[in-house]
Amino acid sequence: MDVEQSQQAKWDNRYRGQTPGAPLSLLSDMAYLLPTTGHALDLACGTGANALLLAGRGLQTQAWDISAVAVETLTGHAGDLPLVAQRRDVVAEPPLPATFDVICVAHFLDRELCPAIAAALRPGGLLFYQTFTRDRVDDTGPSSSRYRLESNELLRLFAGLTVRYFREDGVVGDTTLGLRNVACLIAQRSVGTAP
Repeated sequence: MDVEQSQQAKWDNRYRGQTPGAPLSLLSDMAYLLPTTGHALDLACGTGANALLLAGRGLQTQAWDISAVAVETLTGHAGDLPLVAQRRDVVAEPPLPATFDVICVAHFLDRELCPAIAAALRPGGLLFYQTFTRDRVDDTGPSSSRYRLESNELLRLFAGLTVRYFREDGVVGDTTLGLRNVACLIAQRSVGTAP
């Protein structure tokens, strides 16, 4: 079994029996920033709650995940929405430059893929990104620090984009309140810039 097959088997087991659930609050709370038309990508989509929100707002949406189980689940919930779910190893096959008006990434981190994600935005395109941080108040998320962001790292990974929203509460203050264990970024490719 090669690495891709091993990863697919791992995620197929994780997603078996799950339903799409709720989209990221980052995406649903800030959905007013979304364009009314265009092409969207839910990268490493899992069972696709974010893809369903994007497609539900009229965006022509692609949803990619290494798990065939996740893709099948999402396809079963998509109905007549403008959504195409595809099993795809996003690390081996990143998005092409200047192809999406919106990209959403939730709870996935491959630092080497970040330049391709930024380049895949069209001028004016928006990136919604939320994933786990090393500063945390509990064991939610991956155990390996390899898959967790350092403080402010998300800003550095997408430094070429214009920040529209950023939040990383860390472990400051009353850790029973606020948004803990994750960093959130909404960033935009400037209209006059090439990928």
